[in-house]
Amino acid sequence: MDAFAPNPPEWTNKAIHAYQFYCPSCHSSSRESVAVWLNRRSPVITENHRRKWQEFYHCHCGYVWWAWSCDRPPTNLSNQPDNHPT
Repeated sequence: MDAFAPNPPEWTNKAIHAYQFYCPSCHSSSRESVAVWLNRRSPVITENHRRKWQEFYHCHCGYVWWAWSCDRPPTNLSNQPDNHPT
């Protein structure tokens, strides 16, 4: 499954809005999902003129949830050391 596919996969039809950015059923993070789909076709414009979109997650526990992209917690990936040889 391509997370950026233009059409939603069938499993997104049963998604429940998660108000915290983790599975409402088992509390697993989005990184533990078995499938992801981003609804980039229908962005919403916020009060401060920024775009947000729905991110759908199919959790390993079988629960399907979605949350707004702007609610995703920050990562520390930018703090990772560069593994490229110099």
